[in-house]
Amino acid sequence: MAEQTIAAPVNELQQRAGGFSRYQSALVALLAFVQFTIILDFTIMSPLGAIIMPTLGVTAAQFGVAVSAYAFSAGLSGILAAGFADRFDRKRLLLFFYAGFTLGTMLCALAPTYHVLLLGRILSGLFGGVMGSIVLAIITDLFELKLRGRVMGFVQTAFAASQVLGIPAGLFLSNHWSWHVSFGALVALSIVTMVAVMLLMRPVNGHLLLKQDRNAFAHLIATVSQPHYTLAFMVTTLLATGGYMLMPFGSAYTVNNLGIDLVDLPTIYLVSGLFNIVVGPLVGRASDRFGKYPTFAFGTALSIIMVLIYTHLGHVSLTVAIAVNVLLFVGIFSRMIPSQALISAIPEPSQRGSFSAVSASLQQFSGGLGSVLAAAIITQNADGSLRHFDWLGYIVVATALVSLTLMYFVQKAVANRIGEQMV
Repeated sequence: MAEQTIAAPVNELQQRAGGFSRYQSALVALLAFVQFTIILDFTIMSPLGAIIMPTLGVTAAQFGVAVSAYAFSAGLSGILAAGFADRFDRKRLLLFFYAGFTLGTMLCALAPTYHVLLLGRILSGLFGGVMGSIVLAIITDLFELKLRGRVMGFVQTAFAASQVLGIPAGLFLSNHWSWHVSFGALVALSIVTMVAVMLLMRPVNGHLLLKQDRNAFAHLIATVSQPHYTLAFMVTTLLATGGYMLMPFGSAYTVNNLGIDLVDLPTIYLVSGLFNIVVGPLVGRASDRFGKYPTFAFGTALSIIMVLIYTHLGHVSLTVAIAVNVLLFVGIFSRMIPSQALISAIPEPSQRGSFSAVSASLQQFSGGLGSVLAAAIITQNADGSLRHFDWLGYIVVATALVSLTLMYFVQKAVANRIGEQMV
């Protein structure tokens, strides 16, 4: 059956020649802002690690647990929410989970001890981990596959924006006041974004007109038992495992192994983020124009090269550290954007929400496993430098090669189903 887009019954939602309608453009911007707050809540833990660990007196292994706790709780909530994901208006579902996510982040902002921070991360993960899948389901419902690379490119600039605006601001606030202030600022931003979603987003309920399973458990089972979903789930798992291994210890590695001063960390995130704000939309356009799998293959090759360089660096200048980070994130974006766009064509319209929720759950579980594995491999010397970081690089390269192979078969399955010219 041909892949379908569930368009809202509003003329403004129809694509204009050469671009999006005014509402579509506003919607993409709003979804990007939602993603910005979700991504920032997770990514800010890595650069704040160099501050949180000595402040709360925790080890690298304990910090790795705090990072993975978010991922594991997000994975659990994804499974629990999958059965209900296609039974409600996606806007209302997004607002419900956004409220819980904001409460969890507020607990992190008020956390006086490591254990309270850990509880806050668990609560944030339970609600925040599902939000990305809801955003993906909204995009899949309202935009055709031939435009999804472009849409994903814009929405994923949230990752770069978190580097340009969020992480440097978070580090600035933490260096001048406290790391608690960083989470407090994120709470305020999340509340503003929730209000914007309430006022600006229209209901996304076209999927409710489609035939649904009688109960939530049956809907979940119907989704996970689909044979042609298996490859997509495997690719999602591998992509997350590799990505989560390097991220938690990035700031500690940069400061203690590369010899970059802590006060220069915001500069690295700022410059690499500025580059990636430009790169994200370009990668999205390239994946729509040249094909999503070729773009993914390019990103995989670049990622492998840059991961091997990054994990074997010694003391370097700030300029070299910035250049390596920029190219590394270009590779990451060139994998992330086309893979999400291509995988979005796999599920049936009536199962998009549950498919995205299960994918998000697998992503979080495998990411949490990657963080725990990285924490078990990494050891810290007396001077604070990390040992065995290069081992993580080898594991990431291995997962990248396997995911490249699996994605080839995903691409062939999509092409056979909806037509080569659309992929």
